[in-house]
Amino acid sequence: MLNSAPKEYRAPRIVFAGGGTGGHLYPALALAHALRDRLPTVRFAFFGTQRPIDRRVLEGVDAERIAQSLPAWSSAPWLWPRMLLALRQARRVCRARFSVDPPVAVVGTGGLASVPAVQEAARAGIPVAVLNPDAVPGRANRHLSGLADVVFAQWQDTADQLPRGTTVEVAGCPIRPGFQDAVRTAGLERFELDPHRRTLLVTGASQGARSINQAVLANRMFFQSLEGWQILHLTGQADFLEVKDAYRPLRMPVRVIAFTDHMADALAAADLVLCRGGASTLAEITALGRPSIIMPYPHHRDMHQLANARCLLRAGAAQLVPDQIDPAINGPVLLAMLKTITRNDALRETMARAAGRIGCPDAASIIADRIVGLAESRGTLPQFESLEVTC
Repeated sequence: MLNSAPKEYRAPRIVFAGGGTGGHLYPALALAHALRDRLPTVRFAFFGTQRPIDRRVLEGVDAERIAQSLPAWSSAPWLWPRMLLALRQARRVCRARFSVDPPVAVVGTGGLASVPAVQEAARAGIPVAVLNPDAVPGRANRHLSGLADVVFAQWQDTADQLPRGTTVEVAGCPIRPGFQDAVRTAGLERFELDPHRRTLLVTGASQGARSINQAVLANRMFFQSLEGWQILHLTGQADFLEVKDAYRPLRMPVRVIAFTDHMADALAAADLVLCRGGASTLAEITALGRPSIIMPYPHHRDMHQLANARCLLRAGAAQLVPDQIDPAINGPVLLAMLKTITRNDALRETMARAAGRIGCPDAASIIADRIVGLAESRGTLPQFESLEVTC
């Protein structure tokens, strides 16, 4: 006898709400991968923004993409009417789509683009989860936390900054598949690096970081005298040619690339990482247990990258170089830090162990299990018997 799902069965659908930055999109993609392992027929929809990064990151992803027409969140009162009108229009779109094809859960990933779908999900009784990988909750997440069934945080620091009564679970930040299996030998081979040398990885994330690039180039002569090391420098597209040309006179082995889709291999090859303080970047570094020097992005109003960096600093997993933008200031501070860490194997090993202790490489799996359980307990995830054939 063949037992099958009713004809009206529709594969479960999970909505991710948020976009506009890699920090809002990459954890969502990692979580989507883990959810598909648990719900093979699941469908995804991303309610994001019209910014190019949404299109680039989600290109090729098996998911529906809804580009919401929303302005940037502004603190200027005279812009609020326009913003509120756009939010109301976006909510109407969400309401219409949810009524036709209701999701089993909505996951807010941050930013203004997360607001309409999360608000409509809460109104309709659909389970809501919010991802908050930054130590400092963003404005949208602070606003939406009261509507969420659960907020998933990367660090305990977050819990103290959300409204009282918010259910917060410290579960880490979902990271892309491949980090759990990344090994040093494969990383060195992919980037054609010398396995007998230690590797300094310099990265400003997907767009690069000009002030990091300039601070490193200000110390070219130090690298010239640094024995036993090599550099893998991810510059970002804008600075690629300038950085590549600046390294040419050095006898030290240097590999300069604008961008890589193989960040797990790059981190696996590294003995020391110089980077920004983005939540996903730090989640990846700690998942692989790599020591780091962090130069947080200096232009955010809430300085959330600095707060992220301090979580690693307190754990003994990283050192901090505040980004003063001017290479004449950043260069000497970075030089002093590099001299200390590159010449002290024991210090790097201690930092690496500390990073490994606070890393959570299984965050995506933990959060996926929790979301599936939430949808089951609320009755939004349909339950059907598995296919069975009886002879």
